[in-house]
Amino acid sequence: MGNDPRDFFGFVNPPVVRASTVLFPNADRMERRDQQYTYGTKGTPTTDALAAAIDELEGSAGTILVPSGLAAVSIPLLGFLSAGDHVLIVDSVYFPTRHFADTMLRRLGVEVEYYDPALGADIATVMKSNTKVVLTESPGSNTFEMQDIPAIAKAAHAAGAIVMMDNTWATPLFFRPLDFGVDISIHAATKYPSGHSDVLLGTVSANERCFPQLKDTLFAMGVCAAPDDCYTILRGLRTMGVRLERHQKTALALAEGLEGKAGVARVLHPALPSFPGHDLWKRDFCGASGLFSIVLDCPDAHQHKAKAHAFLDALRIFGLGYSWGGYESLAVIANLSDRTVAKAPKEGPVIRLQIGLEDTADLMADIERGLAAAASA
Repeated sequence: MGNDPRDFFGFVNPPVVRASTVLFPNADRMERRDQQYTYGTKGTPTTDALAAAIDELEGSAGTILVPSGLAAVSIPLLGFLSAGDHVLIVDSVYFPTRHFADTMLRRLGVEVEYYDPALGADIATVMKSNTKVVLTESPGSNTFEMQDIPAIAKAAHAAGAIVMMDNTWATPLFFRPLDFGVDISIHAATKYPSGHSDVLLGTVSANERCFPQLKDTLFAMGVCAAPDDCYTILRGLRTMGVRLERHQKTALALAEGLEGKAGVARVLHPALPSFPGHDLWKRDFCGASGLFSIVLDCPDAHQHKAKAHAFLDALRIFGLGYSWGGYESLAVIANLSDRTVAKAPKEGPVIRLQIGLEDTADLMADIERGLAAAASA
């Protein structure tokens, strides 16, 4: 996937080709740019190998590679929105995406509006004549609200808008957005494709209609991913499937075990039958990754911070870190103060858990240690 070893003398992995300048054989070829590679920003065999692998996974017409997951969100938004346009963004979106929209997009004259993730086909009621983009994320960031992606895509297309989706949680192994009507699929390859918490990269894959404009935007902005980083992600892709099987199995076992446990008000995991969006997950997705949240049982809002800090500080296996998708388990307090429609749970603070590849029993014991500390705080 992504390269043929016979193209590189039989070596299993493609070489890392680092390049800025690419030489031409003569002036005529240089004038016509008549060769596969012309300059480092336009790609190298290494970056092309990763893009081809992502296209195969996504079923896309083309993929661009950018230096981070946030860049994978911002580049297509800049490419398809202009001053005077209206963009609809799901209210459960990744916070840095909201920050970009509320600062850069608004400053550039784009009208930004957030919508309820439960709208589904009713998103048509908030579409405007100048709505150009609908940005979805399913499950939602931190609280994992599911969206009816096919219904949203149908309504958006009927109004002339394109649909983008941040699909980092599921990866294309568990959900292929373009198969469900999405035009542009976005991933923070920093997460599961990398798998080792040591590289930043984003991928943006588009259908045939949208890829030319997406590709032109990348060239216009000069934002390109480094070949060494692309090599690292391509290597990570080789084991992503088996890693996700372990992430999924352990996370679901923990989520099931935490339901009804003392100190836990709710478990926010789409694969649980008790979760409000479970039916949508079951209908459209073929798997679940290792990221979910728990709501601590703490009705007194004044105690939320103390309880959450006590939980985190008691952990011994879970690290305290903001990323996810790697081999190690992590825990953070989910900041939901930015929500305007999809409000935060009222029962207590939300703790997001990234379930790594450690032993399931050891992880449960660690979570129980945190719950005991929170109960005593």
